[in-house]
Amino acid sequence: MIEIVKINTENKSQARRFVDLPYRLYKDCPQWVPPLHVDAYMYLNRKKHPFHEHSNVDFFLAVRDGKDVGRIAAIENKPFNQYHKTKKADFYFFDCENDMEVAKALFKTVFDWAHGRGLNIVMGPKGMGPLDGYGVLVFGQEHRQTMTMLNYNYSYYQSLIEAQDFEKEVDFVSCFLPADKFRIPERVERITQRVMERGGLKVKKFKNKRELVSWAPRIGKAYNDAFVNNWEYYPLTPREIDFVVSNIMTVADHRLIKIITHGDDVVGFLFAFHDVSAAMQRARGRLFPFGLIDILLELKRTDKVSVNGMGILPEFQGHGGNAMLYSEMGHTLLDFKQFVHVEMTQVAETTEQMRADLKNLNGVEYKNHRVYRKSIA
Repeated sequence: MIEIVKINTENKSQARRFVDLPYRLYKDCPQWVPPLHVDAYMYLNRKKHPFHEHSNVDFFLAVRDGKDVGRIAAIENKPFNQYHKTKKADFYFFDCENDMEVAKALFKTVFDWAHGRGLNIVMGPKGMGPLDGYGVLVFGQEHRQTMTMLNYNYSYYQSLIEAQDFEKEVDFVSCFLPADKFRIPERVERITQRVMERGGLKVKKFKNKRELVSWAPRIGKAYNDAFVNNWEYYPLTPREIDFVVSNIMTVADHRLIKIITHGDDVVGFLFAFHDVSAAMQRARGRLFPFGLIDILLELKRTDKVSVNGMGILPEFQGHGGNAMLYSEMGHTLLDFKQFVHVEMTQVAETTEQMRADLKNLNGVEYKNHRVYRKSIA
């Protein structure tokens, strides 16, 4: 018999069980990258995670014969629903043994939870903020997870979810760009040069980490505004913007963060990060005593960089800003002398121009994450 336990987030033992489940499920999986414990517990912290200030989230464990065999979170993102005039619930943190009965019990819990709040659609995986990776991995399980920017899961997750009558909502594709095949098209360079000569838009490069941090508020505002037309957009609160930017700044190398300015305003950005997933695997979620040192050393060892944030304010799209970002991305890769390849993470299939641009840059699609939806009306 399967028991569904609603997690009391104030109960340390229950919170630990929720966080620890994937560490057991994936302990022998060479592609999975364990999240740092400090980050994993943050989601359950209703006082510190800013999402809890405006929305509803509950966390559930599936237990059989005293053993935790699955987990899931049910989410009502109120600002999203208000902005889009919808009544959607999201699911996230779905982890499960390859057991249809367990999956059915977990999703029934989410459906009942959503129905009880007057919501009529369930979507997911979709988390509690823009830094949470979207979707279930349906293609590319043989590749190591890119830190925790992307979700990783066993291939059977897809069948467990689709058996609950979920349908595809949108796919997010990640591209692999080998440095030896990476070429910046002449057209991109011409457009960039023309824009630079006109002087309206400029590329800002940071001298050091301190200067980058001083620009954080302006970068955060641009980050929130750039995706206003995107499928997943909702207006972030000031606390959420600070939370996102603070997380970015913690792991950022100022040489890999580029912004486009118009006067004193940030109108575009490119966030790239050293891929330290190998060190995170060795850390097993723990920064101390040796995890942090190993991660810092991995910054110099890794030959892979991940681009996990690229955007232009809508009013500046079509004015050369995109070309400037692609040009900067190319020069960053080629001039850094460390990276063998780059990963462009989670490009929505609905962004047709960006998908076409990545193919022009010799990008190879090698991971696909799918977000599902189901009507429960």
